[in-house]
Amino acid sequence: MHYSEEKVIEAFRIYTKLARTSVTDQEAVQLYRADDDIRSLLDLYAKEVDAVIVNTSEHLYLIPETKLSSFHVSNDWIKRHYLRSGATNADIYLLYFTTIILFGSFYNSYQSARPTRDFLRIEEWMHQIQERIEQLQALEEEVLKEKEREFSYNWRQIVDKWNDMNDVKESAKRQTGNTISRYSFIDTVKRFLLDQDLVKGLGNQEITLTDKAQTIIQRYFMEVEYNKGILTFIYEMEGENTDAND
Repeated sequence: MHYSEEKVIEAFRIYTKLARTSVTDQEAVQLYRADDDIRSLLDLYAKEVDAVIVNTSEHLYLIPETKLSSFHVSNDWIKRHYLRSGATNADIYLLYFTTIILFGSFYNSYQSARPTRDFLRIEEWMHQIQERIEQLQALEEEVLKEKEREFSYNWRQIVDKWNDMNDVKESAKRQTGNTISRYSFIDTVKRFLLDQDLVKGLGNQEITLTDKAQTIIQRYFMEVEYNKGILTFIYEMEGENTDAND
């Protein structure tokens, strides 16, 4: 396909900003949606670096699609910038797990098209994490091992890491990561998600999903091709537990 020099330069200008900051302004969104050539060029540039363009009503985002992308956030980077000194892969697993629970809390199933709630309180988020941890603990050892092989996800490390943390206390609520408590860990996860523009705080210990998060969830988290069935496993685990209690 032949592109005019003007379109190539304009598309590259937008891509350069995305490469620097991973986000653009609303003017870029309008160009991306209205101009087929610019959209095609931007998608092509992103594909070359194993990334995709995600557009919302206000912004374009450059999102890494594979670990090969130079824009991929590595586990080591998360450890250095967010987790306490001496953090291990178990801390990373728990960060991912708590994030999945958070996202799922906004939908009535992992196949929902739109969020079914406007906000989530931190205490409810922690309560839902605890429920999933208990559901994992209730699985027979052989079943848990099979799920670990199937998903390449160390569920036992997640359970052990969560259980090793101190229970939430009133004094811990004023702390932001200085103690090894469940509340301080969740505060760290929330800070990571805020920095990545995936959630925003509403005050009164309430958070909500951003347009960026909703778009990514719809495009990737809901697709088994990308989530490898992990979300289905967690969601069905909840359903089985509910059935057992009926």
